[in-house]
Amino acid sequence: MDSDLKFKTKASAIYIIVAFLLILMLQEMVIGPMTTTEEKVPYSQFRKDLAGGAITEVVVEPERILYSVEASGEEPKEKITRKVVRIEDKNLVEELVASGVDFKAKPARRGILGPLLSWILPVLPFVLIWWFLMKRMGGGARGMMSIGKSKATEITGQMTGVTFRDVAGIDAVEAELKEIIEFLKDPDRFVKMGAKLPKGVLLVGPPGTGKTLLAKATAGEASVPFFSMSGSEFVEMFVGVGASRVRDLFEQAKAKAPCIIFIDEIDAVGQSRSGGAAMRTNDEREQTLNQLLYEMDGFTSNQGVVIMAATNRPEVLDKALLRAGRFDRQIVVPLPTEKGRRQILEIHARGVSISPEVDLDKVARFTAGFSGADLANLINEAALMAVRRGSPEVTMEDFTVAIERIVAGLQRDMPLEGETRKKVAYHESGHALVSQLLPLTDTVHKVSIIPTSKGALGYTMEMPEEDRYLMSKPALEQRMAVMLGGRAAELLVFQQTSTGASNDLERATGMARRMVTEFGMSEKLGPVRYVGPAGMDYLGSQVSALNLSPETERMIDEEIRRFLDEAAEEAMKILTSNESALHEIARILQEEEVIDGETVALIAGGKSTTKQTKDKVTV
Repeated sequence: MDSDLKFKTKASAIYIIVAFLLILMLQEMVIGPMTTTEEKVPYSQFRKDLAGGAITEVVVEPERILYSVEASGEEPKEKITRKVVRIEDKNLVEELVASGVDFKAKPARRGILGPLLSWILPVLPFVLIWWFLMKRMGGGARGMMSIGKSKATEITGQMTGVTFRDVAGIDAVEAELKEIIEFLKDPDRFVKMGAKLPKGVLLVGPPGTGKTLLAKATAGEASVPFFSMSGSEFVEMFVGVGASRVRDLFEQAKAKAPCIIFIDEIDAVGQSRSGGAAMRTNDEREQTLNQLLYEMDGFTSNQGVVIMAATNRPEVLDKALLRAGRFDRQIVVPLPTEKGRRQILEIHARGVSISPEVDLDKVARFTAGFSGADLANLINEAALMAVRRGSPEVTMEDFTVAIERIVAGLQRDMPLEGETRKKVAYHESGHALVSQLLPLTDTVHKVSIIPTSKGALGYTMEMPEEDRYLMSKPALEQRMAVMLGGRAAELLVFQQTSTGASNDLERATGMARRMVTEFGMSEKLGPVRYVGPAGMDYLGSQVSALNLSPETERMIDEEIRRFLDEAAEEAMKILTSNESALHEIARILQEEEVIDGETVALIAGGKSTTKQTKDKVTV
């Protein structure tokens, strides 16, 4: 019997003892004592007590007589209960009446139903509680014995309903996984070349890129057993359960090899055991991780068992888990490219009534940075918009509104009035005009002063013309100028700023700081990185700063300020030179609340909405 089984048996025994004691207490408090402490006396003593007037109460039963007498002594006097075997006495009733004693008769007992119920009723709630706990722990009355069993779901064949036909935009990743499936189906072809089956495949990437979907597709395509389990399902409140479940999972897998084990969100049990977190580590999670490391590459062989895992936090995983021999193959599942987004939109558009006028290529171009999950949500939002309008088909306008809703938030029925409306109109006009007139920025698609559910009083929506993987220093500087264009417009028109520029300042400052500390774009500080290693961070965590001298920190602050001042000057210069266009865009916004990118381009000088993108760096 292993340690966790001993613990479970001990816990069950303790529960039974505690429940028994509580039942006795309940019997004493509610139902009353099961037996009464009584003094047994002969019948002659009963007659003597009756004659002496000491009896206060008499209960006459068919086979015995119970009576109470007052104990001699100081006040208050205590009552003593005595019992005597009943003898046939014809004059007993007359004598009891004559003595003025309270007496009553009690019928004969019939069966054991009363005593039985007095035990069953208190016991029943504890039995139900015990049964419920055992069921929650996995398997009714045998739950305590199965708590250490693996909770993995075994999938075979087409049970998932997902194949690689339902996956798009990540062809390289599909090829890697298809190779593993082929190895499992026909290992001889690979063995002849001396190739070995990878022991582990780790899927990493931003949230929503399809890591779990790829695992489901692998299960749908493979003709081998597929065990699926979440990382959080290993660890429970009992010590040793996680390690026991890991052992049981691999025992099941070895029995059905060749097969695949998939652990979703493996960072729940695979976090690093080193560094500053060592002092705050969780012993149960560490035991689970140690057992997982042993099962993946220990003394025992896992021939024919492939471990797949998915996470969007690879930077926190233990180094021993990532080494060759455990996760031999680490596959990055990136955000889809424009071509990939087009393919994903086609998949999710199946079964949706889309108008022939909808250009999915244009939608794919406008959704740079969207993940597969975002694109699925976009199709659904567009369909909901069409239903709301009562339209039989989803139109391009529905897609435009859906993109705006996802990016900017739901428009609120709260029109701006008075001075606030005017200030917001000029603020957004400043963003739009600077963006339109600078060559290295994105195309203005729409400007609105309708408040949104995300807290914005207005927004300027820009649509990228292509995916960008690298950006030059001039492009970043022009982006900062666009961010500060709203504040510059307020200064130019009202000679003062408002709180509406808060988010713009936050974004611009963050970009300037990255230019100085991460990208080495400051001539004064040189090509030096002043923050910790970037790594593969897909959740937008803050980059840790190094221990810098006060002089270096002062220089960093000065350079950040210089970048921001130059961007603000550039925005003010553009708006001052095109003040009439600024007033015209703001006037239309105040009247109509919304203005499209083409109108902004015409007002700014008759330029096309497709700008020349010289000096853009793409890969």
